[in-house]
Amino acid sequence: MADKEPKVQAALAADAPTTKQTVDPWNVAGEIGADGVAKAINYLTLIDEFGTKKILDEDLARFEKVTGKKPHRFMRRGIVFSHRDLNLILDRHERGEPFFLYTGRGPSSDSMHIGHTIPFEFTKWLQDVFDVPLIIMMTDDEKYIFSEKRTIEEVQRYTLGNAKDIIAVGFDPKKTFMFSDYDYMGGAFYRNVTRMSKHITLNVARAVFGFDGSSNIGKVHFGAVQGATSFASSFPHIFGPNEAVTNLIPALIPCAIDQDPYFRVTRDVAARLHFAKPALIHARFLDALQGPGSKMSASVDTSAIFMADDPKKIKTKINKYAFSGGQETEAEQREKGGDAEKDVSFQYLTFFLEDDEELEQIRKDYTSGKLLTGELKAKCIEELQVYTKGFQERRAAVTDELVADFMSLKKLEWKGNPNPSVVVQKENEAPATGESAGGSTALTQNQLKKIAKQKLIDEKKAAKAAEKAAKAAGGS
Repeated sequence: MADKEPKVQAALAADAPTTKQTVDPWNVAGEIGADGVAKAINYLTLIDEFGTKKILDEDLARFEKVTGKKPHRFMRRGIVFSHRDLNLILDRHERGEPFFLYTGRGPSSDSMHIGHTIPFEFTKWLQDVFDVPLIIMMTDDEKYIFSEKRTIEEVQRYTLGNAKDIIAVGFDPKKTFMFSDYDYMGGAFYRNVTRMSKHITLNVARAVFGFDGSSNIGKVHFGAVQGATSFASSFPHIFGPNEAVTNLIPALIPCAIDQDPYFRVTRDVAARLHFAKPALIHARFLDALQGPGSKMSASVDTSAIFMADDPKKIKTKINKYAFSGGQETEAEQREKGGDAEKDVSFQYLTFFLEDDEELEQIRKDYTSGKLLTGELKAKCIEELQVYTKGFQERRAAVTDELVADFMSLKKLEWKGNPNPSVVVQKENEAPATGESAGGSTALTQNQLKKIAKQKLIDEKKAAKAAEKAAKAAGGS
């Protein structure tokens, strides 16, 4: 019943040293236990470490009250689990005040996989619910800068293909502006990039992102590029040229939790610039086929279901590679049941099966032993085949001309909240633009320690240099 290969790998790794989980913009890996087995990502730990807020039942209730829409299944099931200032975005929507959505993609392969579609599907739903403009950033420059092997021509080819993938999710071209960093850089956008970069010290970049002396300066600088997209004033063709107004329009950024470090820095800089701080809503990762603690990779075909995979390939991948939480034999499965939390097929159904009651029934049947691993995998295969087929049909209809329209500098059309409530602002009370709008977003304790350590190292180097210079001067 259970997959043997992962158990063999675990046995071979039994003497491996334990390691803590790693979650940053470039690395995602669960904690490795003493048994050598990767554990699932602990998202509650990330909430504490990153200083975000857990999405609670009362937040979901308020979302439904303000928008009139039932929260998305990702929100109901804790897939979208954390936020920064979502409450302030709901306040703005309630009052009919402007904000926009911002998300992005680093083009790194010919086809996106199902894990890539999670933030885009959720963003598309938010766009429909809020009826606001959306900015989609294609970070082709990032993928070149952070890769040892990729060429600029390669990532630009990926940009076009991935843009078509994203459009196939179903975004409204009248409300959406998509751009390539290589093509859009300049003007108001670059002014904000330089504003960002001027306020990010090398010590902060080291502490937040883990850069060291071997990191190229492009990596250090890229945070300013990604951050500047959070500011409405970067897009005067959409929001107008008056920066006194547009700098106070915040973004809501749906993203995976690994992108949060970029925007912690952005929120800190925004406060110093007296710009609206971006709000964020975070999603957890869709595990790789290999199971908990892993992340799908665009460069490893057997780690993921790709949106271009045909039905036969999807079936083969799930049956051959999807980690099972079931027992070794059918008899044991009937007696003991399976572990739905570890089972990749069940986890994929959690993401893609819409019906809450059906999902809960599958969970009960699997954990009780009524449902076998093969039957669970068959249900997962069916759902993924339907999901990818619909996507592929829409993708086939996306033309180069449609991509050009999404990337054109045109006016966008949106309505926002059609029935805003009227809130009378108290005298001398400034409108809120983020948590402690005039303050800064605190760095984590680890980041503060790294900054202090680096400062001490720099001071010692400076002292040695001064001593050396003094000796040289004395001997001349």
